[in-house]
Amino acid sequence: MYPEQIVAPMKAEVTSHGFKELLSVEDVDKTLKQPGTTLLFINSVCGCSAGTARPGVIMAVQNATKMPDRLATSFAGFDTDAVKQARNYLLPYPPSSPSIALLKDGVPVHVIERHHIEGRSAQMIAANLLQAFETYC
Repeated sequence: MYPEQIVAPMKAEVTSHGFKELLSVEDVDKTLKQPGTTLLFINSVCGCSAGTARPGVIMAVQNATKMPDRLATSFAGFDTDAVKQARNYLLPYPPSSPSIALLKDGVPVHVIERHHIEGRSAQMIAANLLQAFETYC
């Protein structure tokens, strides 16, 4: 598990833009079982998360004309139980950190896995998410 002093600024980068932290199994279930759309960002300490995933999700929500009903985040390697539970909702997609998922009525309709994040710019990730928002929100 990562030390809080390392994780806290990375969490704050997305929570300061409206993402609600999912810190427990109960938080995950309560949020992801709600009707409507939820953008779930599984945050992480890796370089692709810092360089493109976090900036990409932030850019998407700042520029969206259609928005998910909820923005949620949990941190891999820190919010362990919450991330494990969130990944159950993302099946059949394998665990991926970072990852970004748009769920509709608790079912993933658009998932961006780590291998879709690596080597892509924040602008490309944002454009991908904006298209998903237009389609599903």
